[in-house]
Amino acid sequence: MIICLCQRVSDRDIRTAVQSGTLSFDLLQDETGVSTRCGRCLDCARGLFDEAVAQRGGCSTAALTALIAPAGLCAR
Repeated sequence: MIICLCQRVSDRDIRTAVQSGTLSFDLLQDETGVSTRCGRCLDCARGLFDEAVAQRGGCSTAALTALIAPAGLCAR
């Protein structure tokens, strides 16, 4: 299924990138261009990315950030 129409990125592309070692959403964006134009796919792409990382048995950068910087501590 196509997730990002602007860049023609599919769910398979995202899962393949994660299986190949892409564990940062920013890096995924650099590699695939997902959610770098209109941004409508951001929530879907990020959710799929986080799911793929969890299935791989790792932590996404969002999960690591939540562990390292609890809510409110860095908001200045």
